[in-house]
Amino acid sequence: MMQKRRWKTVGLMRKMLSCAICTIAMMALLSVHLHVFPPCSKLPDPYRLPHPQIEIRDKILGKEQEQSWTSEITPPNVYKGPLSFHQCSDRNPNCTKLWKPPPNRNYMPCTQPSPNYTSPSESRGYLLAHTNGGLNQMRAGICDMVAIARIINATLVVPKLDKKSYWQDSSNFSDVFDEDHFINALANDVKVIKKLPKEIGTMKTVKYFKSWSGMDYYQEEIASMWADYKVIRAAKTDSRLANNNLPPDIQKLRCRACYEALRFAPQIEAMGKLLVDRMRSHGPYISLHLRYEKDMLAFSGCTHDLSPAEANELKMIRDANDNWKVKDIDPREQRSKGFCPLTPKEAAIFLSALGYPSNTPIYIAAGEIYGGDSHMGDLQSRYPMLMRKETLASFEELEPFTNHLSQLAALDYIVSVESDVFMPTYSGNMARAVEGHRRFLGHRRTISPDRKALVRLFDKIEQGKLKEGKYLSDHVIESHRKRQGSPRKRKGPISGTKGTDRFRSEEAFYVNPLPDCLCQGQSRNLNTSIRTS
Repeated sequence: MMQKRRWKTVGLMRKMLSCAICTIAMMALLSVHLHVFPPCSKLPDPYRLPHPQIEIRDKILGKEQEQSWTSEITPPNVYKGPLSFHQCSDRNPNCTKLWKPPPNRNYMPCTQPSPNYTSPSESRGYLLAHTNGGLNQMRAGICDMVAIARIINATLVVPKLDKKSYWQDSSNFSDVFDEDHFINALANDVKVIKKLPKEIGTMKTVKYFKSWSGMDYYQEEIASMWADYKVIRAAKTDSRLANNNLPPDIQKLRCRACYEALRFAPQIEAMGKLLVDRMRSHGPYISLHLRYEKDMLAFSGCTHDLSPAEANELKMIRDANDNWKVKDIDPREQRSKGFCPLTPKEAAIFLSALGYPSNTPIYIAAGEIYGGDSHMGDLQSRYPMLMRKETLASFEELEPFTNHLSQLAALDYIVSVESDVFMPTYSGNMARAVEGHRRFLGHRRTISPDRKALVRLFDKIEQGKLKEGKYLSDHVIESHRKRQGSPRKRKGPISGTKGTDRFRSEEAFYVNPLPDCLCQGQSRNLNTSIRTS
């Protein structure tokens, strides 16, 4: 009898022990997949962000260093650290194949001006600039205004950001960019001031600079206006300077302005670094610029996989926007020509065909996805580790940036530049800006989908004529072997094009700064990141 009780007791203890082991195992498994971040108030000091109104430059970015043209400087908005693809094991060649940057061929940043480059000449007047477009369109425009100010011997007034376009963002320059650093970093190039002096009288004019203009236009037509005016205001800033055939020192100045002087405001840089660190805690990651937002679909007229009601809503938005000149768009023709962004489902099929496994961490660099979960289901089911700003950071952490689309876009920009792989689903302004920055920083892996070719494959899959598997994967990998961001010279105009169409067909300067700002050989201003530790 006693022996029976003992066996019962031992059996009960064994069951309890088995349950405990199972519980511990389940908790360990969940902890791997669920990375929960505490609210801002409970974050440890290294992850706690100060209030955006508090000056945090010294704590985050360190002291400014005196500039000299005797040596190339590392931009102060750069932080050094190995890319997370180094976490790949040498025993896993597939990991290296997916994450390792393409061969750089020893191209390094070379933005130092020539020996003949001088300090700014005596200013002949003031250049005001009202930027237009979203964050990355404004970035390019600001950098071009720096170069134009140098060409026409002007004092540049800190540009005004666009507050009236689709984005309706009330941010000022100093809310998005580090204004003091911008002024100081360009001291050897152009005099920059925060505000126009009050004593300036009525000798002002507004001028629409011609798109893609060269030195002759600015040195002759625009510079001649100083005889009658003290202030010239550029009504628009997008694409006002030619991509090619400019003096080397002007091209290098554009790169110094873009990649060294124009850094984000301290609170944006700090939040961006925090998001990057949290993404890297999961290992190597992809930043997917999923351009499937309402404004993009309305502008492009792309309606594939949308309901009739959704397609009609987008057409109404396009018809109501006076800045969008093309109203009648054939969505099928747009898609067949590769003019539409990949849908979330198509992006998932493409990444899968390239070989990225389902546990790949993916950062969604985008605004609100049109249709929300109804269009994200296929991507989410294939790649469950989808993350956004809102899932990586708490409400309290993101609150200072809420309702400021330019500042939120800046966070996406930072996470995208720092990613192991960047893949845009459409070649818009952000895609081009990030690609150019990643080329400047060492040709990091940037996958450019051949949308026109992919559409034919996607259609065959939908029609049941092609199955996903080895054949599709081999075909996609081979056709994209040379679309990974490896070094190449900037593309010129398409043969046979003339006038503005010729300029439009060129690859934009900020998409690929080679050969102007990248040289083969050693360089002391090689940048490996966009923040300072």
